[in-house]
Amino acid sequence: MSYAAWSPYLLPIALLAASNVFMTYAWYGHLTDKTTPIWGAVLFSWFIALFEYCLAVPANRIGHAVYSAAQLKTIQEVMTLAVFAGFSVVVLKEPLTLNHLVGFAFIILGAYFIFHGPIST
Repeated sequence: MSYAAWSPYLLPIALLAASNVFMTYAWYGHLTDKTTPIWGAVLFSWFIALFEYCLAVPANRIGHAVYSAAQLKTIQEVMTLAVFAGFSVVVLKEPLTLNHLVGFAFIILGAYFIFHGPIST
């Protein structure tokens, strides 16, 4: 399936979701093996981040045709939270607490305001 077959509204979201999987692993995956020297973790993470950039840059370029830069950043941040929450529980075996969920909810509330028109006074 070519890029042209995807909606310009959905393709950036799919690319940002995939890029966040790579970036989350690049940033936090090394925490599962602390025996690797830090320089090795940095190099490995940098290599993984290359793939993240290969997805994020096209996502933003394509997405900017239908979304503002602020909306693209908001999509990316909400996607980051969703991917990180799953990664934290599944890979790092760290629980999500009520405080985490409330904090995430406030961020999602902020995203709501980014995507809706000005607040009337």
